[in-house]
Amino acid sequence: MNGRLVRSLIALAAGIALLAGPSAEAQQTIKIATQSPLSGEQAALGEGIKLGTQLAVEKFKGPLEKMGFKVQLVPFDDQAKPDVGVANAKNIVADPDILLLIGHLNSGVALPSSEVYKEVDLAMISPANTNPLITDRNYKNVSRVCGRDDVQGDVGATFAKEQLKVKSAYVLHDKTLYGQGVAEFFRDKSKKLGIEVLGFEGTEEKANFDPIITPMKAQNPQLMYFGGIYNQAAVLLKQAREKGMTKTIFLGPDGMDSSEMVKIAGKTAVGMYYTTVVGPPTIYPEAKGFIADYKKQFGKDPEPFAAQAYDSTALGLKAIEAAVKAAGNKKPTRATVSAEVRKVRNFKGITGAITFDEKGDPAKAKYFIIQVVSDDPGKWGQNKLIKTLEIAAPAMKKM
Repeated sequence: MNGRLVRSLIALAAGIALLAGPSAEAQQTIKIATQSPLSGEQAALGEGIKLGTQLAVEKFKGPLEKMGFKVQLVPFDDQAKPDVGVANAKNIVADPDILLLIGHLNSGVALPSSEVYKEVDLAMISPANTNPLITDRNYKNVSRVCGRDDVQGDVGATFAKEQLKVKSAYVLHDKTLYGQGVAEFFRDKSKKLGIEVLGFEGTEEKANFDPIITPMKAQNPQLMYFGGIYNQAAVLLKQAREKGMTKTIFLGPDGMDSSEMVKIAGKTAVGMYYTTVVGPPTIYPEAKGFIADYKKQFGKDPEPFAAQAYDSTALGLKAIEAAVKAAGNKKPTRATVSAEVRKVRNFKGITGAITFDEKGDPAKAKYFIIQVVSDDPGKWGQNKLIKTLEIAAPAMKKM
């Protein structure tokens, strides 16, 4: 091959490379994974987490694309089951392109799954997990943008005592890590405040609550508290009302916070109270654009936790951008992304400013007390806000 031909071939190759667009490095993919229940009885909330994340990826992926990366969402269905969540987590960590995990909905799924993420320092930002152990383990890769059950339980009991003037309560839970945990915090705080706790029991029943309602009704509690999720609580509430417990106040935690609550319980849910760590998106003035975009794209209003998933993703993408820059515009390590998540200060989300404390809790989290005002699922976002509190997370325990 003569020299002139070689030079021509080199020039041709260079031209083809230019026409082909970004270099091989620039075509790398960064994936954002979600884990939440996308099937089963809790799918309404789980889908909200996925869709909130999807909106954020579409809106905020631009800077990473300009750096030469393709940004892709990869949703996983944990079915609200710990074993499924862990199996998904193993698949997630096996994909080196996944640099951020948004999820889960259930703390009982998040805790074992996050043990898998920890092995590879994969950044997990939770929009919904409230069990104290999520952050009390002090894993550097695990953070959340919502409050905690130990504070939420206290908020509910204090509201029952000081504003509802309750003197007796019957406390039920669903035997899950989340439901039992928040019920125990409510029970313990209630006792400290002088509320007589007439009963404390767990149940996995989802259809016939007669064996629970009959003895509970005989004790005539002023308030019934259920630690768990709406799909179980709504059936319990409806049957309790039908059996004559019409004056007993019903209170629950953020697991009640779904329009599915009134789809199942109907008018019997009107007037009930719930505490929540997030609140409906309509509470946040900065979320108007998000609500409009969500409704336009998906044809429905966002469920609770969708806005928090949106903020979690936006914050996570910012952290990935910083990690890419720190790596000289190359794909960063998972550990670098996790470190950058914790470095974010006063991130301006649609649900408020976010700064993490040393263990991954929000420096200050909002807690809401809300009353259901209508049996129309479409008006769930118009439920009455009774009170908003902003409370710092408990300090990290000394090991």
